[in-house]
Amino acid sequence: MTLYNTTFERFHQNFIGSATLSILVQSCLGGAAAMSILANGTSLIQMIQLAIIVFISIIANTSILAQMTHKFIFNCVLLSTVSSIFFIVINLL
Repeated sequence: MTLYNTTFERFHQNFIGSATLSILVQSCLGGAAAMSILANGTSLIQMIQLAIIVFISIIANTSILAQMTHKFIFNCVLLSTVSSIFFIVINLL
């Protein structure tokens, strides 16, 4: 938990810069995840995966633009980043 707490404190202290970088990084990762999903075809399973990753990325971006609490934004960005990396790895194997 200390890694989570220290990372959140850094995010909270420099929120404007962190939010800007978060939008950039998680959007790029979401795009890479979508590309790796679609590289495997367009079957129902790929479309479900694509819908999940797009939905999670939209929630992360919307939480920043809607100026929700810093903790909620941090958790959404963390979820988006982890899920994007997960889908990239799953579809590359």
